[in-house]
Amino acid sequence: MLIDIKHLIGSPEVNELLAYAVIDEPDALQHTSSEYSDQAALKLFGWEEEKLLLGLVGFEETEDGSLEIRHIAVLPENRGKGYARGMILELLSARQPRYLLAETEDEVAANFYRILGFMVYSLGVNGAGIELFRCVYEVDESEDME
Repeated sequence: MLIDIKHLIGSPEVNELLAYAVIDEPDALQHTSSEYSDQAALKLFGWEEEKLLLGLVGFEETEDGSLEIRHIAVLPENRGKGYARGMILELLSARQPRYLLAETEDEVAANFYRILGFMVYSLGVNGAGIELFRCVYEVDESEDME
């Protein structure tokens, strides 16, 4: 079940999941946690089963009716079990955005989005030689996501 976990920012469980989702740079976890704490527009939800937090998704709802995924992570021992897919499907159902957007520099993540029906576009290679991807899911009003 997807629940609001913004009030749990800073807890060991949320910190562990956010650490999987942020770039491995000094202070990235603290910076990301502060953004979610300080910005009302940023939402943070977690996937909970049997009172265990297995994954999280952080996102922003934009003025044009889109939803932009900022972070998504699942505990390593629970990956490949459909939790990330479940979080995305619940977001689509609950928030009913016009578009669901994500950016990643991880080709595995880009393929994950592609499998879910996102269009994946290359944004080119950044200064560090890493290819960036823009993932876009256009919601069809007549489409049944489940």
